[in-house]
Amino acid sequence: MITIKDVEHVAKLARLELTAEEKELFAGQLSKIIQAFDELSSVPTEGIEPLSHALPIPNALREDTVVTPPGHESLLKNAPDSEGVFFKVPKIQD
Repeated sequence: MITIKDVEHVAKLARLELTAEEKELFAGQLSKIIQAFDELSSVPTEGIEPLSHALPIPNALREDTVVTPPGHESLLKNAPDSEGVFFKVPKIQD
């Protein structure tokens, strides 16, 4: 059972100001949510493999490949102005 004190603690962490009516309402709602999760503990799950998705989804990530980064020259060739290996930009503050 979630108490008013629990709701006040969570509200403080979330920096929320709640009225007395809201605290009672949220305590009841959160208690119902906890009870629903408690009902799930009665479901037999022995021998069932855990899933990350309900449907089989292939890995959407690409394989890692080593790529040589471009050199300074190729990076600076499109710069409006450069100085050595640095981009040169106009001064914006005196």
